[in-house]
Amino acid sequence: MKKTAKLAALLLALAMSLSLAACSNPGAENSVSAGSQSGESDAPSSAPSAAPAESSAPAGGGKYVVGICQLAPHVALDAATEGFIDALNEKLPGQVDIQNKNAAGDTPTCATIINGFVSDGVDLIMANATAPLQAAASATDSIPVLGTSITEYGVALGIDNFSGTVGTNVSGTSDLAPLDQQAQMIKDWYPDAKTVGLIYCSAEPNSQYQVDNVQKYLEDMGYTCKQYPFSDTNDMASVVQDAADNSDVLYVPTDNTAANNTGIVNNICQGVVPVFAGEEGICGGCGVATLSISYYDIGYKTGEMAAQILTGEGDISTMAIEYAPKFVKKYNPVTCEALNLTPPEGYEAIAVQ
Repeated sequence: MKKTAKLAALLLALAMSLSLAACSNPGAENSVSAGSQSGESDAPSSAPSAAPAESSAPAGGGKYVVGICQLAPHVALDAATEGFIDALNEKLPGQVDIQNKNAAGDTPTCATIINGFVSDGVDLIMANATAPLQAAASATDSIPVLGTSITEYGVALGIDNFSGTVGTNVSGTSDLAPLDQQAQMIKDWYPDAKTVGLIYCSAEPNSQYQVDNVQKYLEDMGYTCKQYPFSDTNDMASVVQDAADNSDVLYVPTDNTAANNTGIVNNICQGVVPVFAGEEGICGGCGVATLSISYYDIGYKTGEMAAQILTGEGDISTMAIEYAPKFVKKYNPVTCEALNLTPPEGYEAIAVQ
């Protein structure tokens, strides 16, 4: 009996000691929880994790974090990114951490960059060109996504009967110059031409949209048109050569693949057949004339929209797509000289390097 009593007393003392030890370490439960989140413990938790409190405060230590994904290095896209950054820095000085990444023309890399932004929980994504916009729209339905250098959002996002407002977490600016005026530009320069070849990358839906519509306007003017799609840079030279051999005039829309490879077009067409372009960068590389917008201006407008969204002054789901405020007729003096062309009145010279 004495041994039993002593044993009971010993067990009681031990239990009290363990209880005191647990009380003296109030962080023990939090340590286990943190370990579970970081993979240090496989023990399941029966208690549901608390939902994070909603906050309008910027991520990233007191700054809004904005991720930019630009499809490729190109004068037009570079200008749009520059305008976007300038607007953010002017509207929110010292308040924005900008992560600027370039996919170097590779569409899968766009998805990788965008997915990284989503994983990091950035406050806003700017998608510069169609491929980054499509990647961002697929990757998140909660982070605001602003596009720029996008021709037609309904086409890019597969929206039928697009009304001008996406209505989700996506909005932005368009680089589309009036297509009827682009067709008229060809008429102004070559009223007696018979055939127009339309060159574009078949992998870019916005390019298809442009050539389809320009073709309608040109055919209404009496031209015979034929589309010459290339799949990528591997067949681009052969397609351009075919178009140049069988056309009086060529037209290239705001096509990203063409914009990155104007040298291919120029080597085939320079001094041989005139090329009209959908934007100034392409025209400067291989074209005769263009109806140009300022990519800096549409980038800047996108930055203004971003500032409104970040500060809560604007709701992206109700923001309509914005367009360039003005269009300028421009010509390439080097190409015009090679073709012995005199520009019509009202055209400004492109500063060709």
